[in-house]
Amino acid sequence: MIEQDTIRLLRESDAGIKMGISSLEDSMKHIKSNKFHEIAQKSLHNHQMLQTEMQTLLADYHDDGKEPAMMAKGMEWFKTNVSLAMDACDGAVADFLVDGCNMGVKSLARYLNEYKAADEKSKDIAKKLISEEEHLSKAVRDFL
Repeated sequence: MIEQDTIRLLRESDAGIKMGISSLEDSMKHIKSNKFHEIAQKSLHNHQMLQTEMQTLLADYHDDGKEPAMMAKGMEWFKTNVSLAMDACDGAVADFLVDGCNMGVKSLARYLNEYKAADEKSKDIAKKLISEEEHLSKAVRDFL
């Protein structure tokens, strides 16, 4: 049970990290403020560091992780490539990122509760990702 919950939590966290990286990379093309760009760049770096840590943990379990759901990826692509192209102000980008962060925090909290038997390392990386998402959401509110 512990190993099964651990792998499931790692997979969901992996998908969340990948979604966060993709969203940040796509949205950074539309950011105009230098300060906002620095915030997004730092968060992207933190997500990439978490991804490196995640890949090590997944390799320990001989697992390849999980890609984000196609529907979520499609919605993210549409929002960044269509919606933000039409309204490419920093407020729209901040709104997009805050919504994404909130969805990520909500999903990861649910998975932490669902996979209670997961080992502490997998819980820790999920908590680190939640913390990063909460930090990013708070940091970009000044641009709403």
